[in-house]
Amino acid sequence: MPFPDVFKLPYDRCSPKEKQGFAYVSLVKRWPVVLTNIVSAVSNVNHQLHMNPDEYSEAKINEGKKIISQISQMKYDLGHNAILTPIENDGDINRECYNDELKTYPDEDRRWGTMNWLYAECYMYRRLRSYFASTIYWKEYDPFFEQKSETYKSSSNAILHLTKSINQAIKDKEKLNENFEEKGSKLEIAFLEMIQADLWGNATDLSLLVDLNYKDLQKLQAVGSDSQKEQFKFILKNDLIKVWNYLKKLNTKQNGGRIDFILDNSGFELFTDLILADFLISCTPFINKVVFHPKAIPWFVSDVLPYDFTWAIDSLLDPSFFTSHSSTPISSEDLNSLSDLANRWKDHLKTGKFQLSVPEDTKLGKATPLGRIWTTQYAFQDLPEVAPGTLDELKKSDLVIFKGDLNYRKLVGDAWWPTTTPFEEALGPLAGKITLLSLRTNKADTIVGLEEGVAERLDKEDPDWRISGKYAVVSFSEKR
Repeated sequence: MPFPDVFKLPYDRCSPKEKQGFAYVSLVKRWPVVLTNIVSAVSNVNHQLHMNPDEYSEAKINEGKKIISQISQMKYDLGHNAILTPIENDGDINRECYNDELKTYPDEDRRWGTMNWLYAECYMYRRLRSYFASTIYWKEYDPFFEQKSETYKSSSNAILHLTKSINQAIKDKEKLNENFEEKGSKLEIAFLEMIQADLWGNATDLSLLVDLNYKDLQKLQAVGSDSQKEQFKFILKNDLIKVWNYLKKLNTKQNGGRIDFILDNSGFELFTDLILADFLISCTPFINKVVFHPKAIPWFVSDVLPYDFTWAIDSLLDPSFFTSHSSTPISSEDLNSLSDLANRWKDHLKTGKFQLSVPEDTKLGKATPLGRIWTTQYAFQDLPEVAPGTLDELKKSDLVIFKGDLNYRKLVGDAWWPTTTPFEEALGPLAGKITLLSLRTNKADTIVGLEEGVAERLDKEDPDWRISGKYAVVSFSEKR
């Protein structure tokens, strides 16, 4: 189809052309590391095939060598500001939308160092996917899975803490729901703790934290009331009370409400998404169904694929999964808590309280129309134009939660808005179409909805405040 007439932003999108911006840092530092790590992952598989060959090993090794060569060429292109080329026909989804937009740029703007950051970064991951999709033996390979797995294992302390918290909350459900409509109720306090855990779970982003170590991970995943009180002051725009007051209205809805998660990172962040979803279903009278939207291809290193979703739950039932990474011994009581949690979530899946938006066995690159938009280059301001079917499905939801930094960038077009721009204004044509909540720890330059003077103060006090993940924004917009 022809490139659509999408929303025209009043401000420029972020680009590596701005040498002081994070887009430039991504081009010269982050992306080369991401590509190098993939080369290492493929090389390790090839080495294992050499050591333990079977009848297909030689063919797979040769395909692996070709993939390494292609990735090495892309890394060279990044460093030499080459012109972006069309993605070759690989049989996967979302090729045409990238190629059609690419045609609209003159050559001087179609280079790695001059393209808008949102397009270039999404294009990089889609082009990476084409190298694997074009093969016979690597078609279903996720080059990021080992990284995701190791990070999830390293999150055992925080996972155990949250597991015990949600299991206890469910036991105390009747007490929690006493006078829940009153300001400052027990249920409101519990909700604020659960949703803050989900917000700060977004800090664990492998596409940004490429050199993350174990101690860093523990700091990012600090949970509990004390750490949340400390972190509360770092939420620069905080609509959490608006969200709570909105959710309370759903108490009158027959059969309960529906929430959708536009997922971001797998592993610990996905775990916190599931914790929040479980809390809303099991502990409140508001929600009876949660739909989770994963990605269609390996995306931004740590994003959730359909397999990652079920694997994250199944891993909780494996007694050995976390033991090697836990800083403290995992007791039989801990294992029972994890087992209770996982079995309850499996039951939610069986009964339809938890739903994946695509079939659990969806092959990489073969998503249904509903799952395609999340791995395009489009901003979500363009949803009414480029994905009306997806928007229609989201309109069935009472609250759509957009998780993470990339989803936030797409909500506001990744543009250099003045920081005091109202969130509703930055949403453009999407504003008012659905009730949405963005939970984002700041890891990119674009940001809106701040009070006058906040950005200027932080520029002086903490120059990396836009990108460090130390600060967050919670932005809510209600359907009209």
